[in-house]
Amino acid sequence: MLLRRTKILATLGPSTDKPGVLEELFDAGIDVVRLNFSHGSAQDHIDRANRVRELSKKTGRRVGILADLQGPKIRIERFKENKVWLDEGQDFALDINLGKYDGDHTQVGISYEPLAREVKPGTRLLLDDGRVVLDVVNVENNTRVNTKVVVGGDLSNNKGINLLGGGLSAAALTEKDKEDIKTIAVIQADYVAISFPRTADDMHEARALLEAAGSYAGLVAKIERAEAMDVIDEIIMASDAIMVARGDLGVEIGDANLPAAQKHLIKRSRELNRAVITATQMMESMIENPIPTRAEVFDVANAIVDGTDAIMLSAETASGKHPVKTVQAMVRICWETEKQPSVTHSHHRMTDSFSAIDEAIAMSAMYMANHTKISGVASLTESGSTPLWMSRINSNIPIYAFSSHEKTLGRVTLYRGVFPIPFSRESMEKAEVNKAIIDKLRTRGVVNKGDTYIITKGDATGHQGGTNSLKVVTVED
Repeated sequence: MLLRRTKILATLGPSTDKPGVLEELFDAGIDVVRLNFSHGSAQDHIDRANRVRELSKKTGRRVGILADLQGPKIRIERFKENKVWLDEGQDFALDINLGKYDGDHTQVGISYEPLAREVKPGTRLLLDDGRVVLDVVNVENNTRVNTKVVVGGDLSNNKGINLLGGGLSAAALTEKDKEDIKTIAVIQADYVAISFPRTADDMHEARALLEAAGSYAGLVAKIERAEAMDVIDEIIMASDAIMVARGDLGVEIGDANLPAAQKHLIKRSRELNRAVITATQMMESMIENPIPTRAEVFDVANAIVDGTDAIMLSAETASGKHPVKTVQAMVRICWETEKQPSVTHSHHRMTDSFSAIDEAIAMSAMYMANHTKISGVASLTESGSTPLWMSRINSNIPIYAFSSHEKTLGRVTLYRGVFPIPFSRESMEKAEVNKAIIDKLRTRGVVNKGDTYIITKGDATGHQGGTNSLKVVTVED
């Protein structure tokens, strides 16, 4: 029985709060949900997380939870009439001292005080995800940025500001984020996404705050700043996963540079044994329409071919008209794309040497699975490292992560081709473990007589990094 390998991450919101919708999303095949802390109250997120946990128990499908921190979104303030029209070539100012609600067609306030100190004549500012473009003419008294409109159009309240090429110094973690981390610890989210990190130090700070709050969540670095690309390996290694956040990143580095950046980020994450999520506008048209555009189908398929672990839906499921149809469409694209030979064949680390026995066993298991008639791989794991290493290799062989740890079961929900199964070998004799594994797979309907499975495990229970054996088991009855 072949299982879909690419994971689908769906954002929760008003559309998924409607009666029966979350249940339908479970049935459609979501693997991880996203709680967007840019919107809603702490109680909203707690309630949604509780519903996900309840449904996971009811259905027997462990769906992961990712909490996405808002981060330092740099925005304009508000207009007297809520929005204005800017003409190409006109003058327009961003003024720190202007009242919060006093904007008009000539000027608007800004919430980010250092902006006037961080720009200079010729700096290009991109507002509302690049829909409005301004060139800085000069700065007055370190408080007022005078600009010329390069690309005009509608501009409404509280739209974001980006600098072409990056360079704004706003800290990745705001006071709001630090308060939200306390809620995330209550939820016990499996992952936390950090917005706008510039360096590995931002990720280290986030990890320290989470641990202090009592959270075991894995860290996801959202790559959306131009300067993050210059130190990308360090950021990847300081994280458990990255997100290719194509909205702000595309604005900062330029849309034409985004496809190559996405491919590089996916490739480096896999090479450095980290998970990777591809996000932003993947099925944008389905916010309104019941079917995707052909361009969106190609976009999703290309991310899968490149090796992304997960593909993410934002407003499509959170506030769109067709959340369930969107997930179903994504599932169909995954199924068809994963049939392609380029998605199932791998040369990953074929020339490498391995210093750790558990990593060598993980690589050996997948090499054997891809070159013999194997139905699946079962990995008994404490930390999830062995199935993570296995998932870096292209294959159409399912990897089942057997663990007694909730933390580990939650982590692997994001890994490509890995499926979590709760399992305790406590009080079992060594000879009983393999049979218990096969029996557990049989209850899930993935085992038939004559199937051959690879089982990896360690001799010692409760010891991380202890995987030291690989066994091939043929199902007799």
